[in-house]
Amino acid sequence: MPERTFYDAVIVGGGHNGLVAAAYLARAGRSVLVLERLDHTGGAAVSAQAFAGVDARLSRYSYLVSLLPPKLVRDLGLRFAVRRRAVSSYTPAVRGGRPTGLFVGADEGATRASFARLTGSDREYAAWRRFYGMTRRVAERVFPTLTEPLPDREALRARIDDEAAWEALFERPLGETVEAAFADDLVRGVVLTDGLIGTFAHAHDPALAQNRCFLYHVVGGGTGDWDVPLGGMGALTDALAGAARTAGAEIVTGCPVTGIATDGRTAEVTCAEGTVGARHVLVNAAPHTLAGLLGERPPAPVEGAQLKVNMLLTRLPRLRDPDVDPRLAFSGTYHVAEGYGQLEAAYRQAAAGEPPAAPPSEIYCHSLTDPSILGTGLVRQGYQTLTLFGLHTPARLFAEDHDATRERLLAATLAQLDAVLAEPLTDCLATDADGRPCIEARSPLDLERDLGLPGGHIFHRDLAFPYRTEADGDDAAARWGVATGHANVLLCGAGAVRGGGVSGIPGHNAAMAVLEQG
Repeated sequence: MPERTFYDAVIVGGGHNGLVAAAYLARAGRSVLVLERLDHTGGAAVSAQAFAGVDARLSRYSYLVSLLPPKLVRDLGLRFAVRRRAVSSYTPAVRGGRPTGLFVGADEGATRASFARLTGSDREYAAWRRFYGMTRRVAERVFPTLTEPLPDREALRARIDDEAAWEALFERPLGETVEAAFADDLVRGVVLTDGLIGTFAHAHDPALAQNRCFLYHVVGGGTGDWDVPLGGMGALTDALAGAARTAGAEIVTGCPVTGIATDGRTAEVTCAEGTVGARHVLVNAAPHTLAGLLGERPPAPVEGAQLKVNMLLTRLPRLRDPDVDPRLAFSGTYHVAEGYGQLEAAYRQAAAGEPPAAPPSEIYCHSLTDPSILGTGLVRQGYQTLTLFGLHTPARLFAEDHDATRERLLAATLAQLDAVLAEPLTDCLATDADGRPCIEARSPLDLERDLGLPGGHIFHRDLAFPYRTEADGDDAAARWGVATGHANVLLCGAGAVRGGGVSGIPGHNAAMAVLEQG
């Protein structure tokens, strides 16, 4: 039960962004209540024992960290760390009838040699260096702005100070940029994938959803690196919950919010335990959900487009490519069926209402970088995790026969993986206490049911470019990118401008807007 009947701030949703907002506001001396419908905090950023009787705590939904600013960790005194992956990616291929692949990592010599072996020259490697040199310069300029008041479009353009980069990332469809920079289909596909994570779009989508997704995937930390959360993703949200409580915030779990009423100055939040008043309400839920709580007409429906698969293996599978150690290949992002043409074919099939025949996916092994998520017995026996993220599987595909479609897509996805392995993945799967294979798949509709994400959209809605327009207004909430149609109701989740991913940024920005309002 909440301890009071009125708070300075009530936060709806105890995911990581809501906890960030709670910690900042409580540290500033505000009275704060967090209401979470589930029986635990963390939202999608949790660790869980996914398989019965198996001592492994997996990052069940969100699984890598790029956008979390070190500033937040320092400000809130979090005991949380990430570890950089030495390998960026490995993509298997067949060239000249021989299994090979593209390796990209910190070792420049090995990366250059891999490009040359795959493509027959140094051209694509030189293009890769130029392209990601450009995105690195953009990242260095854009990332610091994410925890500042929103710049307007021209201010961000001036800050980037590179017209070619602005044109490539903010004006033209990403496909045009990729095709102009690279010639090899496989290299093009590896680049494009960062524009399709949880985003159902194609390379030449004129709405530029793929560009916005790509931008957020290459600016994190000012480098674009994607790091492994030590202890699993739950280590972050446990630390955030602890920081919020230590600062004085109340957190009530198992308490779904059913309504919000506001006159713009004060608000009432109705939940399972009754009604509490608040000066401000910060909503760590999708705009579609917020509309329902306010009793307003919802925005246009959204849908997620991913298949998330968690696995535990007794050992890593052998690869068809004899030149690459599986421990190297799976410690970065392992791309499957993600050539440029393959991505386009999968998109067109899904857009026509058919599950892709060759579903694209990317995989990595958390336990190679951070074995602490496994019990000591499993580590001694050589067990490993695999996390798979499938693309181009929009929620609409699962509407008629959910379970059958999910199983069909899982089988097709694993078949694509088996095609680049020297042995079936099923030979390596561990079994749980009941003798069942340690593998679970989550569709967008599963995420809608489990986490309350409308349409299973992991970003709550399509991502937005990180700048403000004249139509957004000029009050504190608009300046921080967290505004709704009500002055004292703010978005603090992924649906805010500069939301999406495990970042804490919208939670920080909503707290800053509240403090600016006084």
